[in-house]
Amino acid sequence: MKHQNLLPENFYTRDVLTVAKDLLGKIFVKDDRDKKYSGIIVEVEAYSGATDEAAHTFNGKTKRNEVMFEEGGLLYVYFTYGVHFCSNVVTGKEGESNAVLLRGIQPINGIEFMAMNRFGKKNLSYKEKINLANGPGKICQAFNIKREHNGSDLLGDNIFILDNKKVADSDIVTTTRIGIKKSVDLPWRFYIKDNTFVSRK
Repeated sequence: MKHQNLLPENFYTRDVLTVAKDLLGKIFVKDDRDKKYSGIIVEVEAYSGATDEAAHTFNGKTKRNEVMFEEGGLLYVYFTYGVHFCSNVVTGKEGESNAVLLRGIQPINGIEFMAMNRFGKKNLSYKEKINLANGPGKICQAFNIKREHNGSDLLGDNIFILDNKKVADSDIVTTTRIGIKKSVDLPWRFYIKDNTFVSRK
């Protein structure tokens, strides 16, 4: 079943920085039929293979990063530090190798499932609720996103993004990215100002 406010394909095929900012405030959904998860995207980072040494695609195409070389509108999931999965929204035209890392999500629905996935319990403290999906690894754990979701079509009915009110430019904070060692000066991290669910202010 297609949702009427599903983001269209041409949303994703634009410039990576434009898509990154426009993803803020949109609703990320994972529908596992018996378990439905959703939340507002509050923090992202852009990565561009052509010029950005921190991008997985900077040194060319591999089996691991090939999804990033596809046309925008797919989910790129990778495993990092031997512990976490991270999910990214592929953007641009085929071959451009750009993606937006999801860094922070404010949970809306399926919070009890997220709580079990993250903490193994349903009743959470205030701090635990804030920590449900305020980091790229936490998002994948909370939404139960794993390697098999790599390459998922965001126009499909399992993992997708719904349109929502556009966040005003005055409410978007721009900073350098977190936890990288290359291309550290690029101001390609964006988050919603004063949102509690951002990973780091």
